[in-house]
Formats: sequence, C-alpha cells, structure tokens
Amino acid sequence: LSPGARMGCFTFIKVMMILFNLAIFLGGGALLGVGIWVRMDGESFVGIFGTLSSSVMQVVNVSYFLIVIGAILLVIGFLGCCGAQKESKCLLITFFSVVLIIFIGEVAVAVVALVYTSLAETLLTAVLTPLLREKYGEDKRFTEIWNVTMTEVQCCGLNNYTDFNNSIWLDKHETYPAPCFGRSLLLACLHLCGCLSQGCFNQILKEIRTNAGAVGGVAAGIAALEIASMGVAMYLYCQLDKK
Repeated sequence: LSPGARMGCFTFIKVMMILFNLAIFLGGGALLGVGIWVRMDGESFVGIFGTLSSSVMQVVNVSYFLIVIGAILLVIGFLGCCGAQKESKCLLITFFSVVLIIFIGEVAVAVVALVYTSLAETLLTAVLTPLLREKYGEDKRFTEIWNVTMTEVQCCGLNNYTDFNNSIWLDKHETYPAPCFGRSLLLACLHLCGCLSQGCFNQILKEIRTNAGAVGGVAAGIAALEIASMGVAMYLYCQLDKK
C-alpha cells in the first residue's frame, strides 16, 4: 500500500476503535449507575421492574454484580478510547493486557465448567443437602430462594425430593415442600409422595445443554470481539512506531 493508503487505513481503524470503546465506556457507566441505584434503593428497582427482579435479587446480589461489570467495562472503554484518540502506546498495551487477562479467565472458566461438572455436582451435594435439611423452613431468605428455584425450574431439592428426608421441614409439616408437588395439588393435599422426581441441579444442567447452541454462540461472539479488539489495539500500537 502507498503511504497515503496506509494512513487512511490507520485513521479508519483508529476511528472505529474510538467509537467501539466509547460505546463500551457508556455501557459500563450505565451498568455502574444502575448497580449503585440498586445498592442504594433496591425497593424502587423492584417496584419498577417487577417481581422477577425481586426473585433474581434473592439469588444474586445484583448491585455488586452490576457495579463490578460496569467498572470493568468503564476501564476497558477508557483505555481503548483514550489510547486510540491520544495514540498512546502505554494505554494501548494496557488495554491489550486487560482484555487478554479477561479472555484467558473466560477460557479457564469454560474449561473448568466442562471438565469438572461431576466434581461440582459432588461438592454442591455435600454442601447444599445438609443446608436444605437444616435451614429450609427456618431461614426465610434461604427458603424463598429455594421456593423460587423449585417453582420456576419445576424440580425438588438438589438431587431429588429425598434431600428433604430427615429435614426440619419434614419433621414439622410431615410433607414435602409445596413446590415439590408441581401442579399436582391433589397429591399435595393428600400428602402423598407424588413429588417431582428430578432435582434442580440436573434440571438446570439440562436447560443449559438444551440452550448450549445459543450460549456457545454468544460466548463465541464475545470471544471474537475480544480477539478483534486485541488485534486492533496491537495493530495501532505497531503502526505508531512507523509514524
């Protein structure tokens, strides 16, 4: 390419880098703002977004999650945008390093999730089954989380309904929790063991596998964006030496 063409290509990629990272920066700022809002005034958040947000907030501390993700996106967007705008080699290589670390972390999590699924099931069973027997029906928040999970996923216990055997709930009420009967209200009234046989862990895994294509597509898209961002950052970094 002629020097003019190379300069035009450099300018185009630089502008695209600025716009792309500006969008990331603004998105990160929005997530950070929502996270702070949820942290300071969670009741208003639930009031606007409804009962689903309440259920989600019971399972995950949404405010901290949004604050962390928003802060990371802010940093990445700032480094990429300012690095390209100011043509700063220091900012560009820092941007490259941060995205590379995140990319490696995502790959590591994916590998662990694929390889150690059975180990995760064993650990969860060892930890959660005793908690179900001791805290379900006694701890309000713990009970609400499990009720929402069992109702939405149509499951009972972690492995199956026998997780509630010898539990405080069964001793007190002499029947399994209502969500364990699904929509079989007659069975629930008769206190018969017509419980949902599938456990929540297997049901969640089944849902993940059913939607594995969509999840994999999203993950591949994110990975492609990260690789492209690193490639563009390194291209700009190397071209600055030639200017």
